[in-house]
Amino acid sequence: MKKYAIFRSPTGLYYHEYIDTLEKLEETEFAGLVTEEQLPIVLDDAGGYFRFEFGNYRFVRIIESDEEVPLKLEEMFYKNDPDFKLGWISPGGDTYSCTFTNHNKCAKMLARKFFPKSEYPETSLLKAGWIKVIDSWDGSERRHGQFVHSGSGRITKRQADTLFDLGLYNNDEVKELIRASDTSW
Repeated sequence: MKKYAIFRSPTGLYYHEYIDTLEKLEETEFAGLVTEEQLPIVLDDAGGYFRFEFGNYRFVRIIESDEEVPLKLEEMFYKNDPDFKLGWISPGGDTYSCTFTNHNKCAKMLARKFFPKSEYPETSLLKAGWIKVIDSWDGSERRHGQFVHSGSGRITKRQADTLFDLGLYNNDEVKELIRASDTSW
């Protein structure tokens, strides 16, 4: 059973494998590199590690799990969070929040839940009518903004309602998606 340090971000929880003994360290590529005095450590998502500190303001708890992903989808990517900025919106209008770099990770978990036989998570979501809200860089105005992407060029009425609630109704691409879709509502 592996141990994980759980941390909080504005969009959900995330985890890093937590190593607190030399015995557990033997199962990693860092065996012989990290000393007992350096423990505990956490393994990061980039193939490295860093010293774990209980005082880290984002640290929530330590858990043990044998699961490939030790947290549930809704724990990692808050569902219908009132502070939603970026992430995925289901055809039914439910939002799943993520940071600007976690759309793929979120898509993998969504596909695992809703389309378990999917080989290509993002493509499967887009083909099933999900829309993606991404952080877009506007090179001419040199600012970031929310951009809405639909794989089919259409959205559902519930997605349109959610986009309205999020304040994205006046984005140019959202206006075009509504124009292309409103006759089928």
